Amino acid sequence: QVQLVESGGGSVQAGGSLTLSCAASGYTNSYRCMGWFRQNPRKEREGVAAVRRDGAGTYYADSVKGRFTVSQDNTKKILTLQMNNLKPEDTAMYFCAAGPSFCLFNTWDVEETYNYWGQGTQVTVSS
Repeated sequence: QVQLVESGGGSVQAGGSLTLSCAASGYTNSYRCMGWFRQNPRKEREGVAAVRRDGAGTYYADSVKGRFTVSQDNTKKILTLQMNNLKPEDTAMYFCAAGPSFCLFNTWDVEETYNYWGQGTQVTVSS
């Protein structure tokens, strides 16, 4: 079992920044890919970013490229999402997820790639 706990959400104005963190605990040797998803007020969920545990790849949704940066600290078992130049359309509940296989360009944003999920942290961006 892997437990994931997100933190760092909040309310900011457009153009602002937030840093989300996801702390993993439990049998953390079991995951090979970690990612961030978000669910907007219309309940649509999308992949935001992901990183392979071996460091061989990072992946981003087109909507966040150049603004968001995903990183991991394998020693501390923390996944981070640095979000800059936030826009109102970034408003969503953000979830951290971990999966047992190395993510690829065509799987990182597929929910079935992940079998562990956090409870989420809310991000609200006002215009």
